[in-house]
Amino acid sequence: MKLTILGGGGFRVPLVYEAVATAATGLTVDEVALHDVDAARLATITAVIEGLGEQLTGAGRAASLPRLRATTDLREALAGADFVFSAVRVGGAEARTVDERVALSLGLLGQETIGPGGLAYALRTLPVVLDIARAIAEVAPQAWVINFTNPAGIVTEAMRGVLGDKVVGICDTPIGLVRRVGRLLGTDLVAGERGAGFDYVGLNHLGWLRSVTIDGTDRLPGLLADDDALEEIEEARLIGKDWVRADGALPNEYLYYYLHTAAAIERITASATTRGEFLAKQQGDFYLAAADSCCSSPLSLWRSTLHEREATYMAESRDEERREEDVAGGGYQEVALRLMTAIATGRSERMILDVGNAPAGAAALPAARIIPELPADAVIEVLCLVDGDGVHPQPVAPVELGRLGLMSSLRSAERSILVAATTGSREAAWQGFSAHPLVSSPVLGAQLLEGYAAGHPRIAALLTSR
Repeated sequence: MKLTILGGGGFRVPLVYEAVATAATGLTVDEVALHDVDAARLATITAVIEGLGEQLTGAGRAASLPRLRATTDLREALAGADFVFSAVRVGGAEARTVDERVALSLGLLGQETIGPGGLAYALRTLPVVLDIARAIAEVAPQAWVINFTNPAGIVTEAMRGVLGDKVVGICDTPIGLVRRVGRLLGTDLVAGERGAGFDYVGLNHLGWLRSVTIDGTDRLPGLLADDDALEEIEEARLIGKDWVRADGALPNEYLYYYLHTAAAIERITASATTRGEFLAKQQGDFYLAAADSCCSSPLSLWRSTLHEREATYMAESRDEERREEDVAGGGYQEVALRLMTAIATGRSERMILDVGNAPAGAAALPAARIIPELPADAVIEVLCLVDGDGVHPQPVAPVELGRLGLMSSLRSAERSILVAATTGSREAAWQGFSAHPLVSSPVLGAQLLEGYAAGHPRIAALLTSR
């Protein structure tokens, strides 16, 4: 079995390799192919992985290692792949800093996937991932594509337009929330112990856990009423206990940026650097140091850099250092591997995934959709059963009007950006930036468009028509 990782020079790729090499889910992978357009970064991550492999075999955690290949040739990397992990970052962390600063200069939220920064990220990324999808259709049409490229919702939606239901988006934040709640209730909600079930619905980075049923009883209202219990749930601490109680649901942590926008902007602007600037320097320093001939252990350097990165995640949303139990966890690599294992072996898994609102090619009737009010081809984030026959989204309760309105507004803005990315239309890009729920202004939308075109040569070259 061959796994191809696109964005193979990315900083977190060794986490994926470790999960694969140790057969953490019982699945044996024969070959891992790394692809990246940056040969130097690819060589550095390859050195980290080779060091990791030596440790894994020396400690007996891996009896044998998958063959490791690294290449800058996309089609060579894809040839014969059974699974493709897409984790590309177009423009690198340096481009992210532009996404953040243009928005902040206008008094708007500067964040990687939320707000106008997320739309700018999508605008320069979508043409690239669409080219990747077409290459997969040519070279590896049998492959399943597991997308972690952000903004994951609209990127997954675009790739599904080429490859259909074999593209699935993943994120580790929803299942992390469910696991935290399960630990409090003494039940493995993901495994379905004691007949456990839960209702999670939304878009990527915009979702809510609305019920948790154990032995036929919804336990979420009792949990929301318990201050001590909410103190153990990171999302409740971020958003506010009174709000989650009033809302009757536990939100994805990224709702912080929608519900506390002014506070987020104030905290970001008060910092010496944005998150993108921090990562650009931190990771830039890592790649330079690891490539230096004096570096005796790229792996050790990578581990220390990783812990600092994870501990400072979403730091602008917290009044405290991130708790160790919230730093540790399965991460997106575990989610991806569990998904891959279920499809390859037929062993059933319950997972929260980004999938089509209706199967590709299904009749566009509301009855065929998970959320009847949204388009059939919209990508939503819901509980799914995964097995050897594929990914099966599960029904959800009717979506409340306020949640539905926010979801619709966001996806409408992102779809305008997709139109701009595929047609070069400046007007579509303007509409997308203007319509985002954290912008809601054609004047600001026009200023964002000009700022991003000036800051990103790739966007300026793309937008060539009205």
